[in-house]
Amino acid sequence: MSTGTSIALLGAGSWGTALAIHLARAGLSIKLWGNEPDHMLRLQQDRANQQFLPDIAFPDMLEVVPDLADALSAVDLVMLAIPSHAFRPFLSANSHLFDDDMPVSWASKGLEEGSGKLLHQVVAEELPQCQHFAVISGPTFAKEVARNMPTAITVASTSEKLASDLREYLHYGNFKAYMSTDMIGVELGGALKNILAIAAGASDGLGFGANARAALITRGLAEIMRLGESMGAQRDTFMGLAGMGDLVLTCTDDQSRNRRTGLLLAQGKDITEIREIIGQEIEGVRTTRVAANLARTYEVEMPIITQVYSVLYDGKSPIDAVKTLLDRDTRTE
Repeated sequence: MSTGTSIALLGAGSWGTALAIHLARAGLSIKLWGNEPDHMLRLQQDRANQQFLPDIAFPDMLEVVPDLADALSAVDLVMLAIPSHAFRPFLSANSHLFDDDMPVSWASKGLEEGSGKLLHQVVAEELPQCQHFAVISGPTFAKEVARNMPTAITVASTSEKLASDLREYLHYGNFKAYMSTDMIGVELGGALKNILAIAAGASDGLGFGANARAALITRGLAEIMRLGESMGAQRDTFMGLAGMGDLVLTCTDDQSRNRRTGLLLAQGKDITEIREIIGQEIEGVRTTRVAANLARTYEVEMPIITQVYSVLYDGKSPIDAVKTLLDRDTRTE
């Protein structure tokens, strides 16, 4: 491991904190920053994130840094774990703090609302002084990473050196990292699987069973592939960790906020109630609107995602959405 390497980890929620813990265990010097001063004070005092990852102590190499400028000072790499809806506002407000040609990576999943842009496009526009980008994605629950449970992810970048460096930093202990050059596919897989997890949760909540869940996952993957290829992604990417791997994880385990959202929709709760119950950002809700727009733009048929949109934004009941899907004509797979 490259001891002496310093990384600014921006975003002190569950996922950002879990990554900071893992990288610090690996021997890197980690500066963890978050945007809520009270939360950062608690992290300093407790040397743990008791709100999201209770009873998991911070390694000595993890420093909690409440000031963003201090966190970005004298580091070798920036890693973002900021929700996708806050991505551009954060970069726009703080681009002046990023050194010229600073390598920037992110472990955030989602698409920009309104524009439908992928996060690497947002980074390129807001940080023109930085030329080397990478995305980290795959089947990961924060608590399992923080507990050092076996995990495998994908690092995608057009910079072979940055991808290799990140793989080296992350590939430690029970955490395995693989490299890819397909940033479009890796980002789309990480974003769109959240929508399918809502669908799978709703199906399970309605009592439709394992057969229906398997069908939703399989046909949902086909939808992701169709859109991905239309946008320039490599088809094989969606059969890997950032595609099928993340999709299966998110659709089948109740640690997923998006799956739990679907379960609650099946109980008749509206999205306002669900947000209060979940208590954290539900990326799939926002991403559904963006994905529906992209499907129209690229003229790609995405029936499952269309029905999730109808439930979330048109008031359609989950049971009626399922009936619409079942009434569709079948064709060659």
